[in-house]
Amino acid sequence: MSSPFRLSAQSPVAFVPTRDPERARQFYQGVLGLPLLSEELPFALVFDLHGIMLRVTVVRQLNPAGYTILGWNVPDIAAAAQSLTEAGVAFQRYPGLEQDELGIWTAPGGAKVAWFQDPEGNILSISQLQ
Repeated sequence: MSSPFRLSAQSPVAFVPTRDPERARQFYQGVLGLPLLSEELPFALVFDLHGIMLRVTVVRQLNPAGYTILGWNVPDIAAAAQSLTEAGVAFQRYPGLEQDELGIWTAPGGAKVAWFQDPEGNILSISQLQ
């Protein structure tokens, strides 16, 4: 009898939609610094997301979600936010959340989060856990 197949032992693949692959390539590769693994146009751009495959998938229509769809855990969120700001990233401000001058919010448990958008309006984040 064979053992059951488990997805927990497999590598995940992340997906982000775009209508404009050239603009997405400029952002994910040029601004965020993700290595481009392959161009599979007209279907997707494939990036290395620190050992995880990120497929920026070309779609005809896009209604960005109103929540974070992709995020990174960083060791020093202030340094990461400053570096991204210098690269041209604008961090989101949300009414009712006390965010510092870089746009970083500190959760009641101490985790820190800052949100930004890609060129399509997809919400991305950086976070620093306690």
